[in-house]
Amino acid sequence: MIYVKWENKIASNALWSGEISNLRNKEHVAEQVSQFVKNGDTIGIGSGSTSYLALRKIASRVAEEQLDILAIPTSKEAEMNCSYLGLTTTSLVAARPDWGFDGADEVDDQRRLIKGRGGALFAEKLVMASSPKTYILVDESKHVTKLGEKFSVPLEIDPRAVHIVETALGDFPCEEVHLRMAAAKDGPVLTEAGNFLLDAKFHHIGNDLEKELSAIPGVVESGLFIGYSVEILTV
Repeated sequence: MIYVKWENKIASNALWSGEISNLRNKEHVAEQVSQFVKNGDTIGIGSGSTSYLALRKIASRVAEEQLDILAIPTSKEAEMNCSYLGLTTTSLVAARPDWGFDGADEVDDQRRLIKGRGGALFAEKLVMASSPKTYILVDESKHVTKLGEKFSVPLEIDPRAVHIVETALGDFPCEEVHLRMAAAKDGPVLTEAGNFLLDAKFHHIGNDLEKELSAIPGVVESGLFIGYSVEILTV
């Protein structure tokens, strides 16, 4: 099927702003990821600067080699970039990823992750849980000896449950918790599903904490990714 493409300014520009640090090394990892693509693949598309570069490399291969692939984006940003780059998108309702790629905020030596600073943790976890393998693209600054060393754990919550969840976190080894406030709008950050984000700092993160947090009424998802089939590719 041939679609009539939008020709306005927003549709004609990739959604990325600012300088990309460590560009040469990130380009190398992006090229590496693009070589994993096979004709007929369905690929989970993550976010972050290295994922953005990988998406561009993949789109270039698809165009040059006339590959037939489907992309399952984990955010509106990724979805719009797929459209700009000419990749056909689908959803988890219609297809299961053969593999995916994404970034992370922290990675420890057990391949446990903290994700969610970009606010897309719920969709990212759905896609990762659906994928036989996910390549995690990070630079050295994201490697930690203790998970939670640099960043809090994001919790996506139903807005009605903000007080329930904060109160329940008092029963955990939780050092502090904050409602994430928006920078370019009044009030809290809203996720793409219309939920709030709480950022919780923990002194210790055990392997059961992800499940324990998800059991709190009102928690939609946590930014802990523990026990998933991931391969870490370091820039």
